[in-house]
Amino acid sequence: MTPREVPLGGPRAMTVRRTLPQRERSLIGAWCFLDHYGPDLVSDSGGMTVAPHPHTGLQTVSWLFEGEVEHRDSAGHHAMVLPGEINLMTAGRGISHSEVSTEGTTRLHGAQLWVALPDGSRDVDPGFEHYAPSELAGDGWRGRVFLGSLLGDTSPVSTYSPLVGAELALDPGVILPLEVDPSFEHGVLVDLGSVTVDGVTAKPAELAYIPPGDGTIALVAGDEGARVLVLGGTPFGESIVMWWNFVGRTHEEVVGFRAEWQDQITRDGAVVPDSSDVADGRFGIVAGDHLRPIPAPELPNARLKERR
Repeated sequence: MTPREVPLGGPRAMTVRRTLPQRERSLIGAWCFLDHYGPDLVSDSGGMTVAPHPHTGLQTVSWLFEGEVEHRDSAGHHAMVLPGEINLMTAGRGISHSEVSTEGTTRLHGAQLWVALPDGSRDVDPGFEHYAPSELAGDGWRGRVFLGSLLGDTSPVSTYSPLVGAELALDPGVILPLEVDPSFEHGVLVDLGSVTVDGVTAKPAELAYIPPGDGTIALVAGDEGARVLVLGGTPFGESIVMWWNFVGRTHEEVVGFRAEWQDQITRDGAVVPDSSDVADGRFGIVAGDHLRPIPAPELPNARLKERR
């Protein structure tokens, strides 16, 4: 699957490459959203300046290859996103957060991923986990497992459905047979170089899809080697309605989430200029952030469609 370019925000609209969701596929396991960005010089892109904005019904997974991003959320968490370390935020019934690259960051390069929460868990309390996985190594490869189990390693980070997430670096021409759970479907996102998966070659920012059924995925690195993210999980089995930053189950539910966010950030018909002026509510207040919160876009003139 090939990506499309999307402006993320900031004064010069940092551009990301989005491979999920798209027309032919909305989910891989519970993974429902995948942005890949960089390597970008902050002097050219303006860096990442994503002011407070809301989420429901999902977990965000932040993974960096280069740079540093400051995270603040309305559940009281303040942390740095660092290369090779996962920051996982659970939105649950509702959270708001901001992400801003630090002043010392000159190059920014990473991926932002979302995981849909199953119906029985999507109203959990908001939360946050940080984990720095140890590097694994073998003949011509190195890796870090940040979610689930792979390569004989298991991440302690909590998820609400069976998932796997790992970074792998392969030397030129290396063939790595990955033993995987055959009940999972998988996606392989190429960050650098190229990799052939089941006879199909994927290039940077492209996403290869592998359906359930096989217990081994053979990754073959190209002449320049490869760095990839391997993502997977059991087929989600539920329909979701995903619009802007919300994951819900019906059009009406998402309309309600939007209205609640707008009520929190609006005074006298205008968006408040500082996040400290946001009213308390479902999405809380991001303490210590003084950026103007991001207003929700206008809803389309049609019912929001289910993604399956």
